[in-house]
Amino acid sequence: MRPIFLKTVILLILTGVAFNFRTYAQTCNGSLGDPVINQNFGAGTNPGTALPFGVTNMTFTQNNCPNDGFYTISNSLVDPGNCHPYTWYNVKTDHTGNPNGYMMIVNASYEPSIFFIQQANGLCPNTTYEFSAYVLNLCIPSLITASYTQPDITFSIETTSGQVLQSYSTGEIYPSPYNAGPTWIKYPIYFTTNNETSVVVKMTNNAPGGNGNDFIIDDITFRACGPIIESGFASVTGPRGQSLCEGSSANFVLKAQVIANTPPSYQWQSSTTTTPWTDVPGGTGPSLNISFTNAKPDVYQYRLGVSNGSAITDVGCRVYAPPLTVWVNPTPVVSPFPPQTVCEGHQLKLTATGGSTYIWTGPNMAPTNQNPLIINNVTTANAGTYQVVAMSDSGCVAPAVQAQVNVIPQVVAHVSYTSTAICTGQSTQLSASGGLYYKWTPSTGLDHDDIPNPTVSPSETTTYTVHVGNGGCTDSTQSVTVTVYQNPVADAGSKITLFEGQSAKLDGIVKGDNITGYSWSPATFLSDPTILTPVTTPTHDITYTLTATSQSCGTATSQVFVRVFEKIIIPSAFSPNNDGINDYWNIAKLTTYPDCSVLVYNRYGQQVFQSVGYGKAWDGTFNGAALPVGTYYYIIDLKNNIPKISGWVVIIR
Repeated sequence: MRPIFLKTVILLILTGVAFNFRTYAQTCNGSLGDPVINQNFGAGTNPGTALPFGVTNMTFTQNNCPNDGFYTISNSLVDPGNCHPYTWYNVKTDHTGNPNGYMMIVNASYEPSIFFIQQANGLCPNTTYEFSAYVLNLCIPSLITASYTQPDITFSIETTSGQVLQSYSTGEIYPSPYNAGPTWIKYPIYFTTNNETSVVVKMTNNAPGGNGNDFIIDDITFRACGPIIESGFASVTGPRGQSLCEGSSANFVLKAQVIANTPPSYQWQSSTTTTPWTDVPGGTGPSLNISFTNAKPDVYQYRLGVSNGSAITDVGCRVYAPPLTVWVNPTPVVSPFPPQTVCEGHQLKLTATGGSTYIWTGPNMAPTNQNPLIINNVTTANAGTYQVVAMSDSGCVAPAVQAQVNVIPQVVAHVSYTSTAICTGQSTQLSASGGLYYKWTPSTGLDHDDIPNPTVSPSETTTYTVHVGNGGCTDSTQSVTVTVYQNPVADAGSKITLFEGQSAKLDGIVKGDNITGYSWSPATFLSDPTILTPVTTPTHDITYTLTATSQSCGTATSQVFVRVFEKIIIPSAFSPNNDGINDYWNIAKLTTYPDCSVLVYNRYGQQVFQSVGYGKAWDGTFNGAALPVGTYYYIIDLKNNIPKISGWVVIIR
C-alpha cells in the first residue's frame, strides 16, 4: 500500500469492537484428524524464500515492506523504514507465536486476482476435510480514508479438472480495534473429496489494492473431519486427565463412544513429550486398558482414532478424539543438607528446595510447614537431627531428607581460682574450662599459652587472662592473679675484726615478703640476739648466723665472722745483761700474729731489729753486738688491717 497524502483526511477513531462481516461454509460438527497438509511457509533464522513457480502470480521481494503487487515470506513485520507509517501493524511472530516461523505478507495488486494456488495430494476418497487458513488484516484502523479497502478473499476447493467442490468468501475482513492489536482470524471450509485424492485450493483477492487490502496469511491446512467421538477415564463422560506421582503404579480404563451412522473401525494411539503419536498394538476397540508400574515422569497422552471413509490403517483418513492425559509428576528432589553448626544464642536457618510445600520436624519442636525453618536464640536442646518432607504442587511427596545440627554451647569461661600465691622460683598450675580452645595472655612465665592448664613460673606478681572459645562463637575471658612473694634474704654483714676487750655492732639486713622474724645465733657475747644490729664483745673468734623467717617462703641464713685479736702487752724497757731476769723484750701474745712485722730503730733512725712474726724475742743486740743503753723506737704491723702500733722501748743494762 502506498501512502496517500490528502488535503482532507477523515480520522475514524474506533473505540468499540470492529465488526467482521463474514459468513462461514458448512462446519465439522465431529472430530478432526491430524493435518495431512500444512503450508506454514517454514521456519528458521534465514530469510524466507519465494514460493514455488505457479503457486502465486505476485512478485516476491525480500523487503519486509512490499509494494503493491508484491509479497514476501518473513518471520516478522517490523517497519523500521516507516514505509507505511501509522497504517501497518508491527507483527513480530507468525500466528503460532513462533519467532522463527515464517508467514506470507501480501500487499495486494491493483486489480482483483488469484494470488495463491496449491495442489493438495494424498487425500482420502469419500472423506470430509476441513481446509483452513489464518488471515490477519495488516492495516491499523486508527487512520483510514473514505476509499480505504479491506481485504476480501475467496477460498475455492476444486478438483484437478476444475470442478468446484466448495467455495467460501470471507467478505470484508475488518481489523481489530487499535488498542487490541493485530488479530489472526481462522477461516475454515469443509468439503468432501468424493472419489478424488487430489484437490486444488485457490485464493482470490476480491478487493483492489492501492489503498488498503494488505494482509498476512499463514498455516494453510487440510484435516479430515469425521464423527463425534466422546472419551474419558472409566466412562465416556469421565475425567479427561489423571495424575500420578513418580514411582507409583496404577491401572486405568479409557472409554470412548463414536456417534456415527455406520460402525467405524478403531485404533488407539499414545504419545509422550518425546515420542510422536504411535498406534497402540491391540488397541482396536472402544476401550483401552493402560497400566503404570514404577511410573516415570512424563506426560502420557492417549486418543482414539476412527476410520473416516477409508480403512483405519490409512492414517491420513482418520479422525481423533481429543487426547486423554496421564500426568506422571516428578517426585520433588530436595537438595541434601551439609552438617550445620550454630552457636548457642544465634539463629538456626534451614532452607529446603525442590518442592512447593514442606513439613519440618526436629528436636523439641512441633511439626511445622515453615520454610525456611528458622529458630531464633537456639540452645543446646535444639541440637540433633531435623527432617523435612517436601511435596510438589501435584501432591507428590519426596523421601524425607535429614539435616544434622550441632549447637556449640555458649562459651562461659571458668577458672579454678582467681588468685594464688607462690614464692620466687616456684611454679603453680593454672586451670580453665568452658570451651574448646584456650589462649592465655601474657605468655611470660607459661610453659604453654594455648592449653587449659599451663604451668606458670612468673618472676613477679602477674595477672593472666584466658580467652576461651569454641570454634567461631564469641569468646569469654577470665583472669587469674599469681602473686609472687619474694623469698627471705638474710645478710649478716661483712667480717668484723677487733681486739680482745673491744665491742662491735653486727650490721644485719633482712629482705623479703611476709617476714615474721629474725635472730642471731649463737647468742654468746650479744647484747640482744633478736635485733638486726646487736652489739658483740667477744673474747675470741666467733661466727654469728643471722636467720630470717618468712610466713610464706621459709627461712634464709647468712653468717658473719668476728675475728678477735688477743691484746698484746708491749714492755717499755728490758735489761739484756744476761742475769736471767728480763733479758728479752717479751711482747705478750704477739706470737698469735704469725704474719706481723716488728721494726726497731735507734734515735738516729737506723734500723737495729727486724722480724716477721715474733717467734724469738729481741735480745737488745744488733748484728750480734750488744746495743748501748738508751731509748729505741718500734713499729709493729700486726697485718690485720688495723693501724700500725708504734712506741718506744728503753734498754737498761
